[in-house]
Amino acid sequence: MNFPVVATVSAPQLTVVIPTFNEVDNIDPLLGRLRETLGALRWEAIFVDDNSPDGTARSLREFGTLDPRVRCIRRVGRRGLAGACIEGMLAAQGPIVAVMDADLQHDEGLLPAMYQAMVEGADVVVATRYAEGGAAASFTAMRSMLSRAATVATQKLLGVTSSDPMSGFFMLRREVIDDLSPRLSNQGFKILLDILSAAPPGLRIVEIPYAFASRQNGESKLDNRVLLDFLGLLVAKITRNAVPIRFVSFAAVGTFGLVLHLATLRTALVNGAHFATAQTVATLAAMTSNFLVNNVLTYRDRRLRGWRLLSGLMKFYAICGLGAAANVGVGSWVFWETSRWWVAGIAGSLIGVVWNYAVSTALVWKDTP
Repeated sequence: MNFPVVATVSAPQLTVVIPTFNEVDNIDPLLGRLRETLGALRWEAIFVDDNSPDGTARSLREFGTLDPRVRCIRRVGRRGLAGACIEGMLAAQGPIVAVMDADLQHDEGLLPAMYQAMVEGADVVVATRYAEGGAAASFTAMRSMLSRAATVATQKLLGVTSSDPMSGFFMLRREVIDDLSPRLSNQGFKILLDILSAAPPGLRIVEIPYAFASRQNGESKLDNRVLLDFLGLLVAKITRNAVPIRFVSFAAVGTFGLVLHLATLRTALVNGAHFATAQTVATLAAMTSNFLVNNVLTYRDRRLRGWRLLSGLMKFYAICGLGAAANVGVGSWVFWETSRWWVAGIAGSLIGVVWNYAVSTALVWKDTP
């Protein structure tokens, strides 16, 4: 079939991908800065919004009617910074793609210099807070310490050479993300780290220092969940994705549940309960806690609400009950074969947690909106 040739505007030279969640107050000033900074460069901005309740997507559509360079992907039933970035980068029309936050903490004035570095042959340009001339003055002392410790850990364990692999402000060739996307995780926050650790040797990386600014509007999306995401990504990369990111969070929650179980058991016994009663109460307390915490942390992108929460809890009780039976059965068999109690204990526990994770993911927190 022959299609008529239609006059069109030139394709963008640069695509800027901006993940959003509740950033409605930052859209107008950010677009103003992009227009001023990028000048005559042909560009487009793809905002990937995780169904923000504050009307971010609606506001972006209004801006898009006035400026066709502004596009919005509204994600319903899908959550997470890494997934949003990947989805936006894969939708890019420009051969060069930048990723930055919508909270005005990234210096958009760096984009022309980053673009020039790409034109001169870089595969990835990282805006770094930790090279000479960079700064993260808005960080608290604790956050700064954790960020630097995480950077050192990734450099040592994964062989990443960037001074700031946790940066959320970077630029790369679209062909790089096209090639790497099947190996990237859509969970977590640290998409640049995932890209750098998944890339083959020889990737040409250029770093440009910048000062990380303070947030002007809205609230930071970074909290204690980021630590679990980081640890999960680190384990996943060390094991060549044999251990999923989500499993690490599930196992960490299970460890907390074990502590709660022992504390509840001890309290009940001290107060005169029979062991069978105390053990039953402690087990229910641990399973309930594990379910609720996993619902908020491990499966926050599939979070159950309303009646589905109660139904999910009942399924989780049943799954964990079968997992406990598998734990005892495997542990007993290993002990019979080896006579080593600690080997048997570890084997049983591993079977139990793997069963609980796999079946809970498939039946309780199914990947549905």
